[in-house]
Formats: sequence, C-alpha cells, structure tokens
Amino acid sequence: MISMYSEGKITRKKATETLSLSERQVTRMRKEYERLGDESMIHKNSGRTPSNALCLPLKERVIEIYGLTEYEGVNHTHFKEILLSDYDIDISYTSLCRILKSSGNESPLKKRQPVRRKKRKRKEHPGELIQVDASPFEWLGGNQKYSLHGAIDDATGEIVGLYLANNECLFGYFEIMRQCIEDFGVPQSLYSDMHAIFRSPKTDKLSVEELINGKTVNLTQFGRAMYELGIDIISAKSPQAKGRIEKLWATLQGRLPVEFRKRGITNTADANLFLLEYRSHFAKLFAVKPEADPMYVPFPSKASLDHFLCIKHERKVDNTCVFSFANRAFKIDTKGYPLISKGSTVMVHISPRVGIKAEYLGNVYDAVRFIKPDTKKYSTVTKPQRKRANKTLPQNQFKENLNVWRDLWVDGERELDIQFLNDLFFSDAHRHTKRYG
Repeated sequence: MISMYSEGKITRKKATETLSLSERQVTRMRKEYERLGDESMIHKNSGRTPSNALCLPLKERVIEIYGLTEYEGVNHTHFKEILLSDYDIDISYTSLCRILKSSGNESPLKKRQPVRRKKRKRKEHPGELIQVDASPFEWLGGNQKYSLHGAIDDATGEIVGLYLANNECLFGYFEIMRQCIEDFGVPQSLYSDMHAIFRSPKTDKLSVEELINGKTVNLTQFGRAMYELGIDIISAKSPQAKGRIEKLWATLQGRLPVEFRKRGITNTADANLFLLEYRSHFAKLFAVKPEADPMYVPFPSKASLDHFLCIKHERKVDNTCVFSFANRAFKIDTKGYPLISKGSTVMVHISPRVGIKAEYLGNVYDAVRFIKPDTKKYSTVTKPQRKRANKTLPQNQFKENLNVWRDLWVDGERELDIQFLNDLFFSDAHRHTKRYG
C-alpha cells in the first residue's frame, strides 16, 4: 500500500483509510520506503536482544533449582520467594512463570473460576475473634497424614498458634491457645467448628422443655478451660463460615511441606520447633493492618497457664491425702502438714507438661504415685489374666514432655502411663466432658 502511494497510484487519504493510520505516519513511512525500500517495513528492534532480557545461564540455573527434590510441588509464587531468600536470584513473577512454563513446569496451583460469595468483613480489633481448626494432610511427606492445629486472628490474618500432632486432639488445641495467650494475650472469642472437643454432642439434643427448665449440658474440657479464661466459643455450622482459616490451610499445604523438606524435618517434634519461627515469617508475607487497637487481655504474670490448659476432675481424698484416678492411686504432697481432711473434694489437674497436681482451697499441690498395699495377695481365688492388645505407643507426640512423668512411673507401668496420657490428650475419641457449674 505504501509502494502504491509512493508511485502515485493512490492518494494519501486512501492509504490512511486503508491502513488505519494518521496522514503524518503514512507520509513518514513513504519517505522511509523511498530511502530504504522494502527493509523500511521491518521493525528496527527485530533480531535484537532486549536490554532487560534474562541471560541463558540464569534461565538454566532457575530450571535446575526448580528440579531439585526438595522443591517438588512448590508453586511459582513460593518458588520466587525461595530464589530470592536462598539463592539471591531476583526476577519478576512474570519472567519466572515464562521460564518454567517454557520448560514444561506448570504451577501445581490451578486457577479456578471464582465462586461468588458475599465476604464477611474482618473484625476491627485484633483479639476480637480467633478462628481455630485442624487440617489432616501429608505435612511431612509420604503417605502418613498428620493434623496441623492452627489459630488465626480474624482482624489481621496473622497466625497466633500452630501445632502438629498425629491426629486432631485436645492437646493440640491447648498448645495453640498457649502460644496465642503467651505471645499476644487472652482473646475475646474463638470461632470453631462443631467438633466434640469444643462442644458436647448432647448440646443440640435438649428439648424446649428442658431448656425452659434450665437444664444444661456439661462443658468439654476445652470448653471449661476457655470458660475459666473468659473466652467465648462460637460454633460455625459450615467450613465456609470460617473461610479465613480454610484459606490458610490451602496456603500452608502448598508451602509447609516444601519448607520441611528443605530443612530435613521428618518428625512432629522438630516440625513444632520450626513452626514457632515460621509464624513471624508468615505474618510478614500475608498479615494486614488492623482497623483498630488490639483487644487482647494480658495474662496475669503470677498465674500459670498450666492450671487452665489441662484436664480437671474432682476427687475425694482419704485420711492419708490419697485419691484415685484412672485406676491409679496418687498421694498429695502437703509437705508433711495435714492440710486436707478426710473426705475433702480436690480438683485434680492432669497435663503432659506438668504431670498430676491437686488443687484445694485455691492452693495447688504436687501429687506423687502411691502404691497401695496388696490386700489380695493372700487370697486363694485367682482370676484369669486377660490378654492385653499390643498397641503402638505414640511417644513421639509428647516425648519432650515425658520428663515430668518419670517420677510418677513405677516399675512395669511406664507403658501404661504413656497410654494413659495418649487416651486423655491425643486420642481421636473425646469423651472427657466435665461437670461444671
């Protein structure tokens, strides 16, 4: 078209209308054509390497790093952060995606059509609402699933507690609340699902007449602990209702397994030590600024969280300050002073962290294992011994807390006591409903 205009076969107006260009541009192109001929139609940057283009060795290095075993399944955003922090390679997300896709490495995160839902506005104050949940996943690789317990502040999106255990359990939730209270303070309320750890299954079975007559359901051990700390528990009836922590699981499931593999972490004890540090790193990446001041209440320095985050049961003592629990006898150490009379009711505290203690009139005493005299050793009647099923003891879940229990063990009962702890704190069956109020 430019050649026809240059030869006078068409007018400039016709050329501009056909090429959809301005008259000045068509005139400029005609002059270039008359000076250089057909070469004038070739772009001047054709065949030239852009000044900001990445060099080939750098591209090959990025692809080599992405192929390492520890980065299997890493998404492109996370891999960009790893390149900068671990290898001092700073490239844009767009360039990284182009390099990886050209080598056949698509991101494991598939873009889905967004579901239109009305989002709930964040709470204004940090500590006003904490969402808690647990996610079963192959966090440590392999085929075995572990449950990661987590707590996230609704106002800021900051993780306030993380704890990995073999399964969703009472001790896991006690630990994330311990982290939250020690690092931030006592929150106002928790937002949880309807798991039996948080609320009794009998809660919804009360009739209208029973509710009118004032009948209530016993609190669970976790519910009792939160009640004593002044924390309200709100139950969500669907996963979508607590969407912030559900979104947290999607993020952590793509990141934490990679971080564990990088550091050679293969057990829950090492993983929990790393998670204490990872929370601050996560906050730098994803936390948002709150709209108002925090509502966390500082925990009293003179008080002990161990007296709240534990299992409590009432027991009566005999004339030697001995009480029974789970077919075992324990003696209260009153330092030689008979401060507790026969028949008195004490509150027994059980925790993997501090062992077994007894509370009486506001004072907390140590309890030691007590072996009662065998009154049946002279009996002529012998009962057949039942065979005990061999169970794999989950010592790795709380091996860092076993030291406080060694003084309570007696010969031949170590494995029974470990199983006793597992049934109370780490079992899937949560039947520990506490009579309260």
